[in-house]
Amino acid sequence: MELLALLFFVFTFSLLIMGFPVAFTLAGASLLFSVIAGAFGYFDASFLTALPNRIWSLVTNSQLLAIPLFVLMGILLEKSRLAEDLLLTASKMMAGIRGGLALAVVGVGVLLAASTGIVGATVVAMGLIALPAMLKEGYCPKLSSGLICASGTLGQIIPPSIILILLGDILSSAYQQAQLKQGIFNPETLSVGDLFAGAMIPGLLLAAMYALFMVWHARKQPPIAKELLPTKPALREIMTSLVPPLLLVFLVLGSIIGGYATATESAAVGAMGALILGVLRGRLNVSLLQASGLEAVKVNSMIFAILIGAIFFSLVFRGLGGDDAVRELLTDLPGGVFTVMLIVMLLLFILGFFLDFIEITFVVVPIVAPILLTMGVDPVWLGVMIAINLQTSFLTPPFGFALFYLRGVVPAGISSADIYRGVVPFVAIQLSMLIVLSFFPQLATWLPKMIYG
Repeated sequence: MELLALLFFVFTFSLLIMGFPVAFTLAGASLLFSVIAGAFGYFDASFLTALPNRIWSLVTNSQLLAIPLFVLMGILLEKSRLAEDLLLTASKMMAGIRGGLALAVVGVGVLLAASTGIVGATVVAMGLIALPAMLKEGYCPKLSSGLICASGTLGQIIPPSIILILLGDILSSAYQQAQLKQGIFNPETLSVGDLFAGAMIPGLLLAAMYALFMVWHARKQPPIAKELLPTKPALREIMTSLVPPLLLVFLVLGSIIGGYATATESAAVGAMGALILGVLRGRLNVSLLQASGLEAVKVNSMIFAILIGAIFFSLVFRGLGGDDAVRELLTDLPGGVFTVMLIVMLLLFILGFFLDFIEITFVVVPIVAPILLTMGVDPVWLGVMIAINLQTSFLTPPFGFALFYLRGVVPAGISSADIYRGVVPFVAIQLSMLIVLSFFPQLATWLPKMIYG
């Protein structure tokens, strides 16, 4: 059975790497192996009787309802071009200051991460607007490309982040199972708000590390001629472009972290706020609303279809004894928690070269998280570590999505190889952030404890 579980795992990941649709691959491979193993008496079909209940629990999970609302909020902000206005205004404000434009890109990346969280839209917008301005001011094309890709992925760690919502649901269940196995029959709970609060300091610290690196690199830039600089924005432009997204971020994150609203309630506030801002700017009409709704439906259908496939996969993997085999393998390693955590983080990083964060989150994390939590790892710290690690999957070739997004809009003369080389320092910074967080878990655990006790 253990060999079958290993073969099942390898077969499924081979299909994913070859590019087959994720949801159908997970469900199809699970069905195939359950039938074959069942025919030879190595799989108990009673495991599959839990599938309807698992799917029903998924679609009625109020915590996951935040995902479609946050997706809709991000799409509405993109369609209303609020993100574009924010980037243009920030670029004008910081242009001419040595390293200022790079700071503007990082700052806008943080704000867009906290308001839209959509990597593709952020990278494309900054690639079209900020990259030409950075090249004009003498920034290195490779590092400029790398900075835009890296800043665009901040939405994966800075709340409200879809990956944190998904991890919150997975880790919450795993954390309760781990406590029950330890004989704790009144288990503590883990909420999405805990992970949002835990990710705030590491996310902002990561952005600061990007900024410091670019400011250090900008020392070699020559001064920019005044006639080449854009006109400074007027106060009215600053108020209309900067204040609305800041207000939206305050409403969404403030209500969650302050304990006034759940992630789902806050997402509803954010979606309504994005709709109101778009209407006030006069940029949302009926056709744009229809397009936004259709795009949101497509994205959310993909996410929940993958979730259903992942549920099927986990049931079959558990029925083949895969969970027990992985647990024995990891717990028998010398070095205890440190070795297990190191191997898991290394595995996630390597898988990020070939798979996207959704596939890794739904397939790998449910297998390894219960083991780590049973060994006493803090769930908030584990969630933030995984989120930062998976953020690198957007930047690592050959399948880094941020690289593809930027490649479609970069000026002529910048090759794919330039973009790949440009992201290397920022991947190194992300890995450095993981090392810092591993030595100082309080960076992730302090704020949730301060807020929620």
